[in-house]
Amino acid sequence: MKHDTGTERLGMLIGGKWVQAASGRMIEVRNPADGSVVAEVPLGGKEDARAAIDAAVTAKNKIARMAAYDRYRFLLKTAQLIEEDMEGLARTICIEAGKPIRDSRVEVRRAVVTFTSAAEEAKRIFGEVFQTDAYPLPPGNERRLSFSVREPVGVVVGISPFNFPLNLLCHKVAPALAAGNAVIAKPTSETPIVALRLGHLLMEAGCPQGAVNIITGPGPTVGTELVENPGTDLVTFTGSTATGLGIYQLAAKRNKKVILEMGGMDPMIILDDADLSKAADAASRACFGLSGQVCTASKRLIIIESVSRKFTRLLIDRVKKLKVGDPLREETDVGPVINEGSLNRIHALVLEAVDEGAKVAIGGKRIVDVAHKSGYFYAPTVLSEVTGDMKLMKEEPFGPLGPVQSVADEREAIEAANSTVYGLQSSIFTKDIGRGLRIAREIRAGGVMINDPTTLRFDNMPFGGMKMSGLGREGVRYAVQEMTEVKLINVNLA
Repeated sequence: MKHDTGTERLGMLIGGKWVQAASGRMIEVRNPADGSVVAEVPLGGKEDARAAIDAAVTAKNKIARMAAYDRYRFLLKTAQLIEEDMEGLARTICIEAGKPIRDSRVEVRRAVVTFTSAAEEAKRIFGEVFQTDAYPLPPGNERRLSFSVREPVGVVVGISPFNFPLNLLCHKVAPALAAGNAVIAKPTSETPIVALRLGHLLMEAGCPQGAVNIITGPGPTVGTELVENPGTDLVTFTGSTATGLGIYQLAAKRNKKVILEMGGMDPMIILDDADLSKAADAASRACFGLSGQVCTASKRLIIIESVSRKFTRLLIDRVKKLKVGDPLREETDVGPVINEGSLNRIHALVLEAVDEGAKVAIGGKRIVDVAHKSGYFYAPTVLSEVTGDMKLMKEEPFGPLGPVQSVADEREAIEAANSTVYGLQSSIFTKDIGRGLRIAREIRAGGVMINDPTTLRFDNMPFGGMKMSGLGREGVRYAVQEMTEVKLINVNLA
């Protein structure tokens, strides 16, 4: 639907129908590469959130009773439809998130994998059979049969971020449906378009009406209602730690289950025996890919002092080759950050670090003119002489920064890696795998990558953080487990 200005005007998916907000108001979605308005979506409110909850509550029994094979079929069909529309979905991600088109295509391919994995997992939701007569009490256990089953929790709320607007939403929607839950998805207001496109594909694939609802609007109104309302049963969230903790507190009032994927200050440790060229390649991808706007981006480069200068030179050489510009161009490596506020926060962290003694080796400024367009571009930045007490090394920047901290030895590197309140992912570069494994055991993080970047993630393996980085685990199989309840059934055969 086109607005009078020519801007595409989209609707929310509630109860199998595409609707506008009760208020009639809209949100402008802007392209961060040039500031242009690319679409308008409904400014949903509490009334709309309650309508979505009512639709999900009505649908939850239908999808819970749906045969696992039938869930498998419509989930697999959704994966096929995503694959068929790969270029269109990738361009949508590119335009609304500013993600380079090559990276956007990778995200769509991962979404295909996520839905395909969820389809398979729909057929593998197993309970257990217990050997009751292995227990002496109560008497008569030899005549009892005990087993468990997994049942859907009911209504799942999925709140997703801007940086992976399709695949991270798929990581919430697909496992929830595979487990037999109804879902209410709330994408962030910066990147809601591809989420609404996914809704169209799910309906086309045969998802039951009301089993998936997609609502747009601000967190303080829509999000709070979805979390607090007694009609929802589990909240799965990806975003900042501050917002995640707020959700946790609200959900706890009704004893709701939560899955929280929150912030990280992911360290990359480079030891003195590492292949420095490969480490610099990995750091270039992990620090500056997607403009550093990844929860698992390498936000702290912790280098043994004897190789620090050489590594920094190698990293600078790679940064010089990165092409910053229009994310729709095939050659672009680094696009814009999401908005002006993000741009200002990144630069403030750099300036504060410099005031405290850090040196800008390359970058350190906003790029004002990229192909004669306005936009939120920040130069890929390497800082040297960084210390662990700087704000830059404690507060997640979510920008294209590569701060280098030199440490004396392996023990100091481990202490530096564990020094923040976060524990999402980390990586270690060394030629001695035994050494890498030993250090990995000492790192407090949900994932440790040896000779790979911190950004490595497999969509059907466990993913999540320790400490203030999260609660619960994603990864399709593990999300299905989180989104089901275990019920014990006992039969007395006497």
